[in-house]
Amino acid sequence: MDSTELLLHWVDATRQSFQYHKSLVDRAVAQIGDDALHQALDENTNSIAVIMQHVAGNLASRWTDFLTSDGEKPERNRDGEFVDARAGRAALLAAWEEAWRALFGTLTSLDAADIARTVQIRGEAHSVPLAMQRSLAHTSYHVGQIVQLARHWAGDEWTTLTIPRGGSAAHNAAAWGNRDYARRAEPPAS
Repeated sequence: MDSTELLLHWVDATRQSFQYHKSLVDRAVAQIGDDALHQALDENTNSIAVIMQHVAGNLASRWTDFLTSDGEKPERNRDGEFVDARAGRAALLAAWEEAWRALFGTLTSLDAADIARTVQIRGEAHSVPLAMQRSLAHTSYHVGQIVQLARHWAGDEWTTLTIPRGGSAAHNAAAWGNRDYARRAEPPAS
């Protein structure tokens, strides 16, 4: 694999990671009612709707005109993202999807020469790889919050998004067959 192929493979892996994290939120939010979207644990925490507003605002700002304008757009109201607009599910999801379209559209359009460029975020220079990883890390952080809150609000109705607790052995057997994988963790004999 040459360096150009490697760079494009890395961009695609980043896109796949973003898609995975988006799917976690989409599947988690589908398991809760509209009221739970706007319910915070207490006055010092954010609801799922607020976190989704913030992530959508961040992604739209960072990934619209990614290579040609600062990632912190003048029209973005970051502080307003942390005020629950009490938008209905449809409006919340529409803004969510629009932001992700900006991200995926940009990632799909990047070529190897773009990876060597520098972009600005709040007036600070970032390599394209750093800007991508910064965005992925920020998004992943908030995805975990959303999933945890959705899990809490769904209660006993929750359907796990990953391997269920106590299900690792069954998953491994299904994925790898009935080999003894406990021995794989043992140090090699001297």
